[in-house]
Amino acid sequence: MLVKEILNSTRPALSFEFFPPKTEAGFDKIFQAVSDLMQLKPSYASVTYGAGGSTRDYTANLVVRIQKETGLTVVSHLTCVGSTRDEIMSILEKSAESGIENILALRGDPPKGETVWKRPENGFDYAADLVSFINKNYPHICIGVAGFPEGHPLTPNRLKEMEYLKAKVDAGADYIVTQLFFDNRDFYDFCERCELAGIHVPVIAGVMPITTRKGMIRMAQLAEGTRFPAGLLRSVARAENDEYFEEICVRWAAEQLRNLVYNNVRGIHLYTLNSSRAIFKIFKLLGVRDATQF
Repeated sequence: MLVKEILNSTRPALSFEFFPPKTEAGFDKIFQAVSDLMQLKPSYASVTYGAGGSTRDYTANLVVRIQKETGLTVVSHLTCVGSTRDEIMSILEKSAESGIENILALRGDPPKGETVWKRPENGFDYAADLVSFINKNYPHICIGVAGFPEGHPLTPNRLKEMEYLKAKVDAGADYIVTQLFFDNRDFYDFCERCELAGIHVPVIAGVMPITTRKGMIRMAQLAEGTRFPAGLLRSVARAENDEYFEEICVRWAAEQLRNLVYNNVRGIHLYTLNSSRAIFKIFKLLGVRDATQF
């Protein structure tokens, strides 16, 4: 099923994101988390591509396995990094052969060891170019793109940021899924700016429950521009141990979801980090058995 069809029939649509293992041996561990989370009846799932396209084959393998063994709609991430147009075409052909009908088109981060983005030879400069290519050659595929409620780390000009986002939508994107945020006001403001920019496709809210102080610090380092609200920082500063820290952050994420559902958001995308524990805790705090009770 196409994600755009799911978004039109289910409100809010709930999705989970997983990342592929770095080795073949890691598949069973990841798939255990996938299997556990299926109890929550998500609308669909997505699988990331890995930094610099480093897990390309494992992404494809995990997408196909989830789709075959669970029957769930799965979105495969695809980036411009390290691939020529011919290689992208080959990936899309294999995806079509495997029954994959949904792609999240991203520019992606520079390959490991590089800090400056360089267009691959005979490749794509921007996500909008990749969207246009997919839409032209595989018009049946549903295409998602990324949005940045807190601002794109490489585009400090917020007006230009929305121009670039609109270019992706005009090129054929069917929906937008946002990067993580911790203050829902940032998401609502982002949605309003989309409307003002003439962007009218569904916007899905991306939420990530933090579980450790180390994870919070790492997130601040990797996701430049991530804004931790003072209320959250004040609460975690009082955490006496890791267990209390996790409880605070899970409750924060649960309240984000409660507020998003109350405000009739089109979809919620949970970044699971391949773990089911925090997600189950969120659902318990919300008092729901699965996503159909939102």
